[in-house]
Amino acid sequence: MSSSFFTVTPTPEGDVFVGTDFARGPWDAMACHAGPPAGMLARASEQLIPGQRLTRLWIELGKTVPMAGFRIIGEVTRSGRATSTTALTIVDLDGNPRVDARGSHIIDRPVMEATLGDRFDTPILADSLPGAFPIRQTGHGRPAFMAGVQLRYPPGEDLTPGPTTVWMHTVPLLAEETMSPFQRICPLADCGNAFGRNAEALDVSFVNTDLAVTLHRDPIGEWMGMSAMSVWQPNGIGMSSSVLFDELGSVGHAIQTLLLTPVGRR
Repeated sequence: MSSSFFTVTPTPEGDVFVGTDFARGPWDAMACHAGPPAGMLARASEQLIPGQRLTRLWIELGKTVPMAGFRIIGEVTRSGRATSTTALTIVDLDGNPRVDARGSHIIDRPVMEATLGDRFDTPILADSLPGAFPIRQTGHGRPAFMAGVQLRYPPGEDLTPGPTTVWMHTVPLLAEETMSPFQRICPLADCGNAFGRNAEALDVSFVNTDLAVTLHRDPIGEWMGMSAMSVWQPNGIGMSSSVLFDELGSVGHAIQTLLLTPVGRR
């Protein structure tokens, strides 16, 4: 088994990324979990605007990302001295659009000596204990995303539904590359609906239709943290909101809009 989420093959039309078992989502054996492709979209945006820091990535998950392979098409939509934006699209091997995204970049420069306003109570990684992924049963029985992550739970946290705080370490996006801080946190950022769920996946499906990740600073280290909670409404619409953090404190937020469906009514 590869030790990364994707393998890459150069082609005349652009690099093709093929999912490994670690990239597979829990429900469809032919579709990727959205977290690793989110990291690849961050990578593409950072390559388009290397002189400014990626601060926000908004992803509209229109269709699943195929395990069999995809390319990323990107362009700079605004280039400024202090801020810039990108537009990105994941296309399948037939050129059909699957996922659209927008990246926002801001120049990174010294302004003040100290960080202000961070009151997040960061859990201590060394005090956290290894644990399992909250979704332990897939719909296809094949190796999936949870096999490519390591988890640690702070004291008092467990796998039961409700607000949850957790640490995560993942395999890299590509075996040949070191992930940027934004790329590294993306697989975790897409897991807020699972860690912060209000019922088990065997009873209610809580698929996210989008993902917005905003970072006010680069996370440090290989272990990333999340404090996730979800609000579910009787009309079948929900939202997952997560504080993202490292060992020094909060680094940003992740938001997901959720489509709620009782299992058996899909």
